[in-house]
This record gives sequence, C-alpha cells and structure tokens, in this order.
Amino acid sequence: MRRRKARGIARDTLKFILEASRSSIPNEFAGLLQTDGDVITEVLILPGTESSRMSALVRLYMLPNMQVVGSVHSHPSANIRPSDQDLIFFSRAGDYNIIVGPPFNEESWACYDILGNMRELPILDIEFKDDDFDEDL
Repeated sequence: MRRRKARGIARDTLKFILEASRSSIPNEFAGLLQTDGDVITEVLILPGTESSRMSALVRLYMLPNMQVVGSVHSHPSANIRPSDQDLIFFSRAGDYNIIVGPPFNEESWACYDILGNMRELPILDIEFKDDDFDEDL
C-alpha cells in the first residue's frame, strides 16, 4: 500500500479540530484525516464512533471506499503524548496522527507518525474551493 504524503494542514481544518475537541470535553473527540492534493483539509467522523472520558473508538470498518492519511483525537488532559492504544490505532490509520489537548489552541497539538514519533506538520493558510453548491439549487 502506497502511503500518501501531506505537506501540511489547512489552518481552518486545524481550527475545526480544536473547536470540536473543546466542545467534546469531558469526552475525547476522534476522526480521520483526508487530503486535498497534499494538504490535510477534511476530518471524517465515522458512524459508530464512540467517545468517553478515557478513550475514543473509531470503527474503521465503517470507512467508505476512500483514502485517509491519518487520524485525529483529543486528550482531555494536557498530555498529548500517544498511549499504547493510540500507537495500535496509528498503525492502522495512517502516517499523520494528531493529538490535541487543553487549552485547544495552535500550540496545544502534535502530529505523530505510525510509530509514535513526533513529526512536523506545518499549518498552511489556504483558500478552500467554492463548490458552487448554491448555484445548483
């Protein structure tokens, strides 16, 4: 299987992740990451995803036939290092795995590879394409 590369994450996508994580407190937030080209722009929330104060469970078998580059989840504590369970999930989710924690700002997150090594993931200011949805109505 060929691994997809990401050169960064869109600032608006990171803002969505941070706000969704903040809103999920005291429970964890979890999703999967997709790219548009080589920029992470989408967060998929799969049906059946469960979250609690201690963990989030993403049911990968619910993933439609589409590629993901990694995962995102929150830790309600300020510890954003991956746990042993996180590492097992990373090995199945992809090469870019983001963990966010309080205070849920641009300094309180980190990205890890499938082995749990921290990796750089720049925040990019990009413009999202207008899907012309309103014109189709």
